[in-house]
Amino acid sequence: MTIYYLLMTISIVIVLVAGFFAGQWWKNRYFNSKIGDLTSYSRKLVSEAERDVANIKKEAQLQGQDLVFQMKSECDKELNERRLEQKKQEDRLNQKEETFERRSEALAQREAEAAKNEAELVKKEKALLDKGEDLDRLLAEQVNKLESVAQLTTMEAKDILIKSVEEEARHEGGRLIRRIEAEAREMADKKAKEILALAVKRYASDYVAEHTISVVNLPSEDMKGRIIGREGRNIRAIESVTGVDVIIDDTPEAVLLSSFSPYRREIARQALERLIVDGRIHPARIEEVVAKVTEEMELSLREVGKEAAFDVGVHGIHNELIKLLGKLKYRTSFAQNVLQHSMEVAFLCGIMAAELDQNVKQAKRAGLLHDIGKAVDHEVEGPHGLIGAELAKRFGESPAVVHAIMAHHEDVTPETILDVLVQAADSLSGARPGARREMMETYVKRLEDLERIANSFNGISKSYAIQAGREIRIMVNSELVTDDAASTMANDICRQVEKEMVYPGQIKVTVIRETRAVSFAK
Repeated sequence: MTIYYLLMTISIVIVLVAGFFAGQWWKNRYFNSKIGDLTSYSRKLVSEAERDVANIKKEAQLQGQDLVFQMKSECDKELNERRLEQKKQEDRLNQKEETFERRSEALAQREAEAAKNEAELVKKEKALLDKGEDLDRLLAEQVNKLESVAQLTTMEAKDILIKSVEEEARHEGGRLIRRIEAEAREMADKKAKEILALAVKRYASDYVAEHTISVVNLPSEDMKGRIIGREGRNIRAIESVTGVDVIIDDTPEAVLLSSFSPYRREIARQALERLIVDGRIHPARIEEVVAKVTEEMELSLREVGKEAAFDVGVHGIHNELIKLLGKLKYRTSFAQNVLQHSMEVAFLCGIMAAELDQNVKQAKRAGLLHDIGKAVDHEVEGPHGLIGAELAKRFGESPAVVHAIMAHHEDVTPETILDVLVQAADSLSGARPGARREMMETYVKRLEDLERIANSFNGISKSYAIQAGREIRIMVNSELVTDDAASTMANDICRQVEKEMVYPGQIKVTVIRETRAVSFAK
């Protein structure tokens, strides 16, 4: 059994060795055949590549020849075009040269003609100078003869002629002024009166007059002593904090507050009423109450301004302007409440603007804000018209409204219809009888100034300021002033009054010239 396994093992080993060598032989034979095939295939590829390279080379040579031919054709074409263009330029230059030569010849010909004409002009000028000298000599001889005949020198004759022409021009100017004024009055005055009458008729406003004194009612006479305080310390505290005069007299159960400023009087009135109700009256409490009332008054100004703007129908006004508008409630002008006056001017402007087909809202806006500068004119230097215009411009009002505010007292010249409407409404509101109260001194001073201006003109015999200073009547000497000169004099006096005086509304100047024939029966 063991021998059998041994023989089997040897047989297997022999088979494996024989198989190995047989495999090696087969592998070498297979690879050799493959190598031969690859070698032949590679040779075939090389030959095909060489053949393709030769074909590509031939094609490249052909394409290069075509490209060279094409480039040559394009170069020839471009060269021909440049030659043509050069030829054209040469032709144009030749034409310009010919034109220049022709013009040069024409210019030379003209210069020759000009020289010839200049020589002729010199001759003519010399001849004219000779004639002029002869004429001057003849004119001088004639002037001498005329002076000897008229017994006047040339300057005296000129003065007489100038005076005669000036006098005639004055007469003609006077007649022309009278005719133009008559025509203008016939058309303009009638229409203006209709519009003003309609505005006044449609707007009926109560006259508001502010006094300089407010009355505070007291619950009893004993309260007067408490207001005065020990050694007058309470009344002194009230006067120093509020800036008003507290008048305690024999008026039963009442105390008077006096101040030119309604705003201060209102603060003092409310503060005093609260102190009376509270019962605690001493300097510290007085200062506390006055400060609180002042703060509340500042808040109430906006409400007053909003209410005024709403009543007039004007919207979109800046809050600061609304506050200043409310402050006008406590501002007076010749005892007329400025806020009521501004509202009245706004209504009148709106009515007149509607009649003239103008912007009604803009007219009302300008009328309501025209005196806004009076709210701060005691704090800022300058005319209230210019101050108000600056405030309106700062807070976004339109240029038309700003200019109307500036021009309503002619701080600048009125330029638009809106300027004239505001000016007319302001004068109408302030100049109506009873609307304002003036101080007696101011009233008398204005009348004196009117008569002084009128008497400063030559030929005036008498002058009278009447109608509360709204009219001045002037009597002239008929021997010194003619009818035409009277018309001119009226205009001159108007200009002088406008230049020297400030007044509300308008002043009528009437110049009266009469001729009297007197005889006595004996």
